Amino acid sequence: MSQQTENSLAGNFDQQFIGLETASAEFVPALVSLILSEARRHRASDVHLTPEQDSLLMYWRIDGVLHRIAAFNKSLSERLVSRLKVLAGLLTYRTDIPQEGRISREHHAGEVRIATFPVLSGERAVIRLFADYGQLQQIADLNMNDDTEQELRQQLQATSGVILICGPSGSGKTTTAYACLRELVSSCSLPRCVMSLEDPVEMVLAGVAQSQVKPAAGFGLATGIRSLMRQDPDVIMIGEIRDAETAEAAFQAALTGHLVVTTFHAGSAVEALSRLGEMGLDATLIRSVLRLVVCQRLLRRSCPCGGLPLEPSQGDLEESIRESSCPQCGGTGFSGRFLLTEHIELQQRDLAEAVLQRVDAITFAEISQRAGFTDLTSRARSAVLKGLTTGAEIFRILGRDGSALNPD
Repeated sequence: MSQQTENSLAGNFDQQFIGLETASAEFVPALVSLILSEARRHRASDVHLTPEQDSLLMYWRIDGVLHRIAAFNKSLSERLVSRLKVLAGLLTYRTDIPQEGRISREHHAGEVRIATFPVLSGERAVIRLFADYGQLQQIADLNMNDDTEQELRQQLQATSGVILICGPSGSGKTTTAYACLRELVSSCSLPRCVMSLEDPVEMVLAGVAQSQVKPAAGFGLATGIRSLMRQDPDVIMIGEIRDAETAEAAFQAALTGHLVVTTFHAGSAVEALSRLGEMGLDATLIRSVLRLVVCQRLLRRSCPCGGLPLEPSQGDLEESIRESSCPQCGGTGFSGRFLLTEHIELQQRDLAEAVLQRVDAITFAEISQRAGFTDLTSRARSAVLKGLTTGAEIFRILGRDGSALNPD
């Protein structure tokens, strides 16, 4: 990370910080409010407060990348975390166990979640800042690739089946799943019973009966799905398929006439199909109910300020941030992120046969390519050619698969 980038963001925060009255009784509440408001203003998704031996370090995750913002006096560590706990309704006297909670909207605009964790030097806290309720309301707001959006909309009109949204952590899977639910609630001419099982519930959705599982009490995802079936739902959203039992319950729910929208950790649509088979799901069941697999990534969008060249080398990347901070990107060279997607639907005979025959991932990828499947790497290559992002960013997200680094 460029030191100039850090200085740009950190300097902006420092200017705000020095205006606080450190001797005031309201100093810590004012500091927490400043952190929340400034982090949101700079589009941070997470704030990390990490205690060290002699300081409390603060980092912001912006567009998927951590930036060091400030180093507070160690004496502030316990007071800051305690204030966050009070706002989130957590136990301030328990510093030896992890805790999670929410900050009420009366204390801060937008959805905010707090998670604390005991570490060697004290108590670490992470603040998750969700998008405002007025943002990312519908599928159109996600700016998916056009063909994926069209296919997703079509499959959401079905009355049964599984729609699988996959990708690694931080790729926006839950945001896409929530957009699907909002679309279902707002666009249906007749009311539909939409319910969810999540761990945890990340945002409250109007018109959706949301439930948070409690594994310690025997209320897990798999058992929750079976109980939820007796609630007469039309649509079920499952926060994440993590194991074979949950996968089996989700696919059986779809088989009995429910539309299931769920997320799944997989690096590609082809890998998702392969992993379902490895979990022991019957190939006939997968073929019968799996309607659509969407795989996605979030990539940083190049800022119009031109703070970064389109194709920087690693050395250039470290040196190319402008000394003068761009108000739009904060000197990072990137402003916001965009969604890159690929999808597979199993209506084509060759793809369906490949699932039934349990072919390996490499063979399935070859079959899907012949069927006209466009993968993430091809879409990434196109994004670089259009100047939307850089080859270095593609490599950061896709690794060795990011052949868009050499778009020729």
